[in-house]
Amino acid sequence: MKTIFIVDDNETNRMAAKSALDGTYKNFALPSAARMFNMLEKITPDLILLDIDMPEMDGFEALSVLKADDKLKRIPVIFLTAKNDAESETRGFEIGAIDFMHKPFSPPVLIKRIGLHIETDRLIKESLHSVREIHNATINVIANMVESRDKVTGGHIDRTQKYLSILVNELLRSGVYADEVSAWNLDVFVPSAQLHDVGKIVISDVILNKPAKLTDEEFDLIKTHCAEGESVIERIMNKTSKTKDDRFLLHAKRFAGSHHEKWDGSGYPNRLAGEGIPLESRLMAIADVYDALVSERPYKKPFTHEQAMEIIKKDSGTHFDPKLVEAFLNVADDFWVESVSS
Repeated sequence: MKTIFIVDDNETNRMAAKSALDGTYKNFALPSAARMFNMLEKITPDLILLDIDMPEMDGFEALSVLKADDKLKRIPVIFLTAKNDAESETRGFEIGAIDFMHKPFSPPVLIKRIGLHIETDRLIKESLHSVREIHNATINVIANMVESRDKVTGGHIDRTQKYLSILVNELLRSGVYADEVSAWNLDVFVPSAQLHDVGKIVISDVILNKPAKLTDEEFDLIKTHCAEGESVIERIMNKTSKTKDDRFLLHAKRFAGSHHEKWDGSGYPNRLAGEGIPLESRLMAIADVYDALVSERPYKKPFTHEQAMEIIKKDSGTHFDPKLVEAFLNVADDFWVESVSS
């Protein structure tokens, strides 16, 4: 059963709407915007009926707050109001309301109107899901084409995505960097990591597949893949109709450009340090290094899981963010499970 919030400071109006919805929708009658936001911390409704004229925070202000929150902005909102002027409706639609229902309302019409918008929202979400699947599949093919040129790192892209997902879920559980991580859409964040090595497309196959340790000059060339990857993604951003705030591309750009930076500032390409390194990149640094350590290379045997854990632990505060190392150690065994099952 779908869930509806009814937000109105007038008890008579709240109860009238609640009575109309009982039996068709699970509903919560809330007397203020403040109570609505408290409830949104526990429950995400399928639709909100929102009064405009309320004390402390009116409906327009409440809707603006909703639309500014990445986790709440997609909830459909219908204004349920006694206002009946073009100016109010125009302002409401501009902020993001999907419809207006005028009080006093007809219960059957209210039910029909809600049903229409919930069904429309379902169809939109299905369409977006299909588009996202196509988008992710396309990115995966491109990323794996790049990886296929580097014959010594097979499966690296898929494994690092799994490691990142494990790490981020541990951060959410433990509350580490909670404000930043909780704002991420993981359906966007994790797939964007596929492009972290896209800059290798400009590196010679001879260097990528050299069956021995690289010379200093060759390693300098390899290091250019970070800046090149960032440049590739910037060009994609500039050639699409997406805004500069597109979260997928922003995450991907940070992964590509900074995943070899180090906590103490000794990494490359820009010698960033501490929290000056994007959190995405600090997370990828651990996932990337762990995978390299436990994987076989032409010039080295794979380290054991225990050895890899000790190396990452030892480099806490130099190569890696200490808070992220602590999170990694909490879930390191899950990394190992993914590494051997891939």
